[in-house]
This record gives sequence, structure tokens and C-alpha cells, in this order.
Amino acid sequence: MPTVDTAALAAERARLRAKHLCPAEQRPASTARGLHHTALISSDVERTIAFYQEVLEFPLTELIENRDYPGSSHFFFDIGHGNLLAFFDFPGLDLDPYAEVLGGLHHVAISVTPDRWRQLVENLRQAGVDHTVHSEVSVYFRDPDGARIELIADPLGEMYGNSVL
Repeated sequence: MPTVDTAALAAERARLRAKHLCPAEQRPASTARGLHHTALISSDVERTIAFYQEVLEFPLTELIENRDYPGSSHFFFDIGHGNLLAFFDFPGLDLDPYAEVLGGLHHVAISVTPDRWRQLVENLRQAGVDHTVHSEVSVYFRDPDGARIELIADPLGEMYGNSVL
């Protein structure tokens, strides 16, 4: 693993915060209403539905044809507060497996209550899904197609005791 100058990185974060981060009372309102959906790619619609609906307990809300690619499905799961996690399948396309690349997706973090978090970690265990728990509030795992998912028991707008909103 390469040597990292943590002091220099901390100094750079401090510089960026000083330059770009406005105190909450001075911060303008966002132009966005919220995250409508995040779309991932599924290699097997039924397997994806089973994983997200049965293991993670996110209800499937719709399954329609993808308007951008005839024959492809576009399907949605309710992840709370009017937000959706969506998927496409692309039958007939020879897609490479999931990969973390610059400009790509690292992970999707989904907030759940502490009680639900404990139950969902148990669901992952019972389903044989490899997972890693961090700080007793965060669990990371990969979905059937390799996308990294995090379930976090911190409230929306908080992360590890810090306000991020």
C-alpha cells in the first residue's frame, strides 16, 4: 500500500472546508427537491427483486419497460421518504461486471432505524451474504451484481455523530 501523508491530506480538507463550506445559517437552499432515484444495473431481474425485497425488505413499487432501451426493464424499490432505488436490466448487451472506477459509484448508503438495522444485518447473515459491520451503525455488503451497499443506522443528515446536512 502506498505511503500517505495524512497531515497533508488533513490540511487540504481544512483548506477546502474554509474555502467552500458555508455555515448552515448562511447556506442557500438547495435547488433540488430530493433524490428521485438512483439507478443501478441488474443482470437478473428476479434475483435482484428477491434480494432487495426479501433480504433487505425494500418493497418493489413498479416494474415497467425502460423507455431508453426497448426490451429492458426499469424497476423500483421504496427506500423511504419518497426515495427510490431503481434498476435496469439490459438483455442482449454484454456488460462488464461491476467495477469501482473514477466517476463511478462507490456505494449507496441507505438510512434505516437502529432496530431495522439489527434485523437487516441478521437477514444478511441468514442469507449468507458476506458483510462487514463498522462502528455498530454501518454495514457494508455487495448486492448480487457486486454493487456496494451500506445500511446505516444514523439518522438522515447525520454520520457517525456529525451533522452533515
